[in-house]
Amino acid sequence: MKCWSVATLPILGCLVACATAPVRDTPQQASTAALVQPPSREVALRGGWLKDRHALLLDMMRRHGVGMWVVINEEFHDDPLTGWIAPPLPYVGNRDVFVFVDAGDEGLKKVALTGYATEAVTRFFEAPAEGRKPEEVLAELEARYHPRAIALGIGGKRGVTRSLTHDSYRWLVEALGPQAEARFVSAAPLIEEYLDTRLPGEFAPYRDLVVLTESLVKRALSNEVVVPGKTTVGDVRRWLYDALWEARVTTWFQPDMRVQRQGMKDGFSRGFLAVADEAIVIQRGDLLHVDFGVTSLGLSTDWQKMAYVLRDGEKDVPEGLKRALANTQALQDAMMLRASRPGRSSADVYDATMAEMKEKGIEAKVYSHPLGAQGHGLGASIDFRAASRKDAPRLLRKGSYLAVELNTVTPVPEWDGQRVAVMQEDPAYLTDEGWKFFVPRQDAFYLIH
Repeated sequence: MKCWSVATLPILGCLVACATAPVRDTPQQASTAALVQPPSREVALRGGWLKDRHALLLDMMRRHGVGMWVVINEEFHDDPLTGWIAPPLPYVGNRDVFVFVDAGDEGLKKVALTGYATEAVTRFFEAPAEGRKPEEVLAELEARYHPRAIALGIGGKRGVTRSLTHDSYRWLVEALGPQAEARFVSAAPLIEEYLDTRLPGEFAPYRDLVVLTESLVKRALSNEVVVPGKTTVGDVRRWLYDALWEARVTTWFQPDMRVQRQGMKDGFSRGFLAVADEAIVIQRGDLLHVDFGVTSLGLSTDWQKMAYVLRDGEKDVPEGLKRALANTQALQDAMMLRASRPGRSSADVYDATMAEMKEKGIEAKVYSHPLGAQGHGLGASIDFRAASRKDAPRLLRKGSYLAVELNTVTPVPEWDGQRVAVMQEDPAYLTDEGWKFFVPRQDAFYLIH
């Protein structure tokens, strides 16, 4: 097995130990001994996770009153759930159907109607005899078990919970009949619990993915990439895209950058600092912010960090900017350590956090969201919308991953009282003592000389 240095592929050290020469790290790169998983090993790794996830599904279905759950993947129109309920493979059938049935004392019955069955699929699902029509098999399952509720990807508020197409819905009605259609329900609550439940085996690979994210952002916000007076915002964004390619990972959103500068006009839009134009040239004295995420193994990170470009003669960040960062850390502590506990509603957590900020006189905004299976995952968001929603309270689930995304705005004396936003975003996981970071938070601005 060829061994790559971290300088070449700084990723996912826990997945494969490098058995030959030791890895040599450079100061601005992740300290992981690393290989990217070849596709065959990734499929095997995620297959193990799928087996564990399927083992949890029957209890979830019963909690949500679901007797049958049907997920349909269409050619050229993949369902975003497919890689989470079935092996993460390319599915090219005209209509591939995955069915989960609460079979009572028989347990969970899993059937794949995929045209032709491969061994990779039959490890996890039963497959009907060749030549049988999927409509016939579905009708037989419904007639035998008569599920009280048939859950489908309809009626949800997020794309992954409303992914069933109109034509596939009509196909199901034709296969099962109007009496079954009367029992069609939204699978959204079941999908949310299924995707928001993290597995022990995902933890170490995800932590390494966070380490990689941190490594790439540190490099982007350093003199390796930024030459004051020359480098543009677009240059940094393009470097991040190329770094993703080198690391053999992808991203789920465009890397964004924000620039704050003494004397710059108020750059806020709808309460947030606006993304900088690509043509902006980074100058000495600028405060830089990067929003960036990495996707691999079906998991996604979300990450925001900030850097300061030293002026001539400066050796450190102005004290006013340090106090601004300290305010954001106070906001993190209030939300993560004091307000959050498993079983508490996200609205109560938000209200308690903002009450503490008001008492301390800190102008704050919280817009944290679930993370893991998607970058903007399903689950209980802790944000300014949570307290005003009319839906039932969303309870925090122990073990869930969260993008702790928030900011404070502080007047900075050295900038003639200009209001400066310090934005941070860190992946964290929920314990009985509150949220914990996968890697330590940013305690000081990165410095660009």
